[in-house]
Amino acid sequence: MQEPVHNENSALHIPVLLPQVLETLSPAPGERYLDLTAGYGGHARAVFQYTDSIASSVLVDRDQFALDHLGDLGENGATLLHTDYHAAAKSLHAAGETFDLILMDIGVSSPQLDLADRGFSFMHEGPLDMRMDQTTGKSAADLINSAREDELARIITEYGEEPRSRAARIAHALVRARPFTRTNELADVITEALGGRRGKIHPATKTFQAIRLAVNDELGQLRDTLPLLPELLNPGGRIAVISFHSLEDRIVKNYFKEQADAGFEATLKILTPKPIEGSQYDTNPRARSAKLRAAVKI
Repeated sequence: MQEPVHNENSALHIPVLLPQVLETLSPAPGERYLDLTAGYGGHARAVFQYTDSIASSVLVDRDQFALDHLGDLGENGATLLHTDYHAAAKSLHAAGETFDLILMDIGVSSPQLDLADRGFSFMHEGPLDMRMDQTTGKSAADLINSAREDELARIITEYGEEPRSRAARIAHALVRARPFTRTNELADVITEALGGRRGKIHPATKTFQAIRLAVNDELGQLRDTLPLLPELLNPGGRIAVISFHSLEDRIVKNYFKEQADAGFEATLKILTPKPIEGSQYDTNPRARSAKLRAAVKI
């Protein structure tokens, strides 16, 4: 077993469902690893203890702040790519690259949520950004301040899973109150539009999720990337995907099922008939909504 590679920043983000990921992927010596959402390298470092193949592996993240904390792995030979996972998958496929293990841990990392200047959370007052890659694209403020009211309502309904009537009230309030520049401004207007705080869930939770998904095109990226994954796997190669809400999980579930049920043209066999859930296996509160699904290339 390879000695794990650590640096002082390894503990920034606790990898979700780590024992379950290792059990499902079953990394073996010499196997090549692709992490399409490497984050702070928690999963990767654990995998490398079994594969002893840092130098042949590829670690991808669209967040430069996260990628900066993978320098120790790069120094040990891993290829580090600063791009989104769809662009990385397309590029690697075009280059004819293949792997034995692929992991996608979709969603926002703890440091992204906890750093106020990233603007992901209403729990921390900061600029209304929400971009996973702060070097490109429109911020959350750009989106909210320019979108039509009906488009905002659609985003909040589709991506935040708010009832249409509530989404319409929120969108109307946002248009009347804009321009927005700060997270607390947005949260306050949403709360007021919905009649104040009631219960344990903050009124802004679903809208913040919706705006984040729209800003980063997270669902579109996932839909476009999944069909590339079997092409990136060697026969017998395994893929694991961790999602954090029903919209993502449904896309992964349906894709795996379609590929497994394709008869003679099937490319994948499902390893997790039911998802492995964070609420059952992970004590990290932020992992309670996580769902792990995995498949093997036939």
